[in-house]
Order: sequence, then structure tokens, then C-alpha cells
Amino acid sequence: MIARMSRAERLLTLLQALRRHRRPVSAADLARELDVSIRSIYRDIQSLRSQGAAIDGEAGIGFILQPGFILPPLSLGEDEIDALVLGARWVMQHGDEALSAAARNLIAKVSAVLPEELRDRPAASALMAGPSSSAQPTVDLADIRRAIRTEHKLAIDYLDLKGQSSERIVWPIALGFFDRTMVLAAWCELRTDFRHFRIDHMGSATSLDTRYPERRAVLLKRWRAARQIPEQY
Repeated sequence: MIARMSRAERLLTLLQALRRHRRPVSAADLARELDVSIRSIYRDIQSLRSQGAAIDGEAGIGFILQPGFILPPLSLGEDEIDALVLGARWVMQHGDEALSAAARNLIAKVSAVLPEELRDRPAASALMAGPSSSAQPTVDLADIRRAIRTEHKLAIDYLDLKGQSSERIVWPIALGFFDRTMVLAAWCELRTDFRHFRIDHMGSATSLDTRYPERRAVLLKRWRAARQIPEQY
């Protein structure tokens, strides 16, 4: 039970709980999640603030952890290390060149900051990721990812499943990696609706200088609601 943890462990658990919430969360909700009293939550939040955690909010309003605060490496358990390494190895096999390099760097950085008794765990992990079975993309995935990140429009030449080609201007919002293909989720100006475009059906994809008029977070929320897609995906 969380209530039987040491205070240091409880503080790390509280930090992790705050990281999961994108909006202010009440002390009562945090107390139920950690199985402690509301008074303990207030006391622990003050302790975290005194240690440098940027936690905004107050009693009656709720609390939120500002981005940029890094949890210490002691918060990573063995299963969490295995999950991180497996995910990074999958990206090394399935991602573009830039993502693959970033995944390798991530494993190296995590290994460097782990406690000494866990430092060899990433390299020794028995969880492997197999090679991708999808066709190699003919477009620059890094350019697509950059357009998503900067909220810029994309001009694509696309061949649909019926073999008909078209030129589209789309607002890219997400890139999905599947077993046999990669799919771009985007708002299509031609269809005035959300559409999914297979990367291996793109003849070209060029990031434009024009930003699309809505924020990606808003579009992503509308896309999830329209497709009934859970937030964890």
C-alpha cells in the first residue's frame, strides 16, 4: 500500500501523480490516490516546493506541476527501466534515422544517471524489439514530424487504396506506427475533415511555411473524440 511507503518514496509517488495530471488536481483527489490524509498532501507539497519542485496552486483550487521538473533517477524501478529500454529499442528499429539516434542516446543517458546497482540494467535487458516489417518510406519522416511539432501545413502527393492520385494540403497532428505501415492523422483541406494517410502511399511530403490556423492540441482532441481514441494512444 502507498500509505506504508517511506516519506521519501511517498514524495516521489506524489510527484509522479502530479505529472500525470495536465490540469490542477485537488488535494482530496491526490489523497485518495495515495491513500493518505489531505493534511499529508498539503505537508508533502510544501516539502516538494522547498526542494525546488515548481508546483502551482493552493487549497480549494488544486495543484499542478509545471513542466521542466525532472524526477531523480531513484524513481525508476526495474520494470520501468525495462519498459523504457524496450520502447527505445523498438524506436531504433522502426523510427527514422533521427529518431533511431535519439533512442540510442536516450538509453545511454538513462544508463549514466541510474544508481550504480542498476547502471548495467539497460544493456543487460532481455527484452528485444524485432526489425520493422513495413515498407521503407519514400518521404522524409523527420520533415513530417517537424511539421507536426511546429504546426505547419504539409503538401502531399497521395495515392489512395483505389489507385487514384491526388495532391492534398493537410494539417498534420499525429503519426501512428503500426506493424506493417505508418499512418499520418491530419485535417484534410480537400475533404474538410480528418483523414488518415498511409506513409507508404505518399509520393512526396513537403512542409510549407504556413502554419495551420488551429492549435494542434485542439485538433488532436477533436480527432480523438471523432474517432473515439483513448488519450493513452
